[in-house]
Amino acid sequence: MSAKHPVIAVTGSSGAGTTTVTKTFQHIFRREKIAAALVEGDAFHRYDRAEMRERISEAQRTGRTVSHFGPEANLFSELEELFKTYGETGRGRSRKYLHDEEEAAGVHQKPGTFTPWQDLPAGTDLLFYEGLHGGIAAGEVDVARRTDLLIGVVPIINLEWIQKIHRDRALRSYSVEAVVDTILRRMPDYVHYICPQFSRTHVNFQRVPTVDTSNPFIARFIPSADESFVVIRFRDPKGIDFSYLLSMLHDSFMSRPNSIVIPGGKLELAMQLIFTPMILQLVDRKHRAA
Repeated sequence: MSAKHPVIAVTGSSGAGTTTVTKTFQHIFRREKIAAALVEGDAFHRYDRAEMRERISEAQRTGRTVSHFGPEANLFSELEELFKTYGETGRGRSRKYLHDEEEAAGVHQKPGTFTPWQDLPAGTDLLFYEGLHGGIAAGEVDVARRTDLLIGVVPIINLEWIQKIHRDRALRSYSVEAVVDTILRRMPDYVHYICPQFSRTHVNFQRVPTVDTSNPFIARFIPSADESFVVIRFRDPKGIDFSYLLSMLHDSFMSRPNSIVIPGGKLELAMQLIFTPMILQLVDRKHRAA
């Protein structure tokens, strides 16, 4: 954690909806004129797409599993070092993973590869990370302790699978069977490395559909925001003005002393109300420390 150079991390598994949360933060940064160094979690995968396929095949031949959720396929130490270095100096290095032809064309590389490591922009107000491992703690690595604000995005598991199946079919032309194979292969790492992060977060957002998702593998549609509630859990509710949130977020209610439940359609508004003052406090603390 750092007063001079704060680090904000949004963590959640593939298909959880972290990208939507990131867009809301970007709106806040633009409105409040905050310069953020943006870091994508995919930048800290260990292998490019071709190498990862080889590692998966090799692991299957030897009866092991390897996935982007676990330590074998990621640079956990390098990610912690980035958070630590940025917190101390406001500097660091990252890169970009090129997911598709459009991203790759701009830098004349192949999809599924990494750009070279580069310095983060100078003079930023904070670092903002979005990816799988913003709250990872494994062995001697503890990324979570380097964050000033750690946010978890975690739909209930059936909804998460529905979102992943639809995304991978639409964007990557995967079959349902291929996505299911990926889910099963990743499950041990999901249990050991993804789930524990949500006990370290400062704020969790868990989307709960109000329609039947009993069999996620045959769902024709992703439940809409209006067909969902979102449970927002604060690790430390001290300082959270729940009365104000309840008055602004109509049809919401408190389920526990540290949790508020809101209609799914009010998620973006809730994030604006909750995180704008938190971000401004971090930036004000930065200016006072400087």
